[in-house]
Amino acid sequence: MSDGEPTGSPDDHDDATPEPSNGRVLSAYGIASVALGVLSVAAIALGVVIWLVHRDNVHERAYQSRVLQTAADWTGVLINMNTDNVDASLQRLHDETVGELNADFDAAVQPYRQVVQRLRPRSTGRIEAVAIESVHHELDTQPGARPSAPPDPLPRSVASRTDTVLVVATSVAENTGGKPQTVHWNLRLDVSDVDGKLLISRLGSIR
Repeated sequence: MSDGEPTGSPDDHDDATPEPSNGRVLSAYGIASVALGVLSVAAIALGVVIWLVHRDNVHERAYQSRVLQTAADWTGVLINMNTDNVDASLQRLHDETVGELNADFDAAVQPYRQVVQRLRPRSTGRIEAVAIESVHHELDTQPGARPSAPPDPLPRSVASRTDTVLVVATSVAENTGGKPQTVHWNLRLDVSDVDGKLLISRLGSIR
């Protein structure tokens, strides 16, 4: 062999030729796949959260509609009482109460009964407006904090929830030979959920 001839075999040159790194390409695709997977999971989780919130809002609105209807129906019986149906009306009202209002029903409704007696037999009542004032599940407040709602007359063991409803109504008595007499009712009612049944647990007037 002469000094001018190249040393080494052709195989040595082939081994030294760089080849594409398939490992790096696969790693890039793997990272992209993981990222897309994470985004998909996050999107699904967000969709589930949105759906749960929407479902809870729908259920809450449906429940509040029941609360408002319960308050309106109870008030409708009260303001449409007259001397002809007073006993039956009072019995129905009493049956749909709970707690202290049920126990002291006669004393609680006495002022309203006196109003009805002044209206005489021919009177009609109409609900003008109903609105939920507050919802209170827990009665504990921070020291020095002002409670946002009147205390619930029912313990949590009796009622799972109590909503305070404001009701505005009017009664018109058609007095014979005289001007019709109008009575305005501004009431605050507590509607309590007792084993799934909505009952009136507090009755008061708005001053």
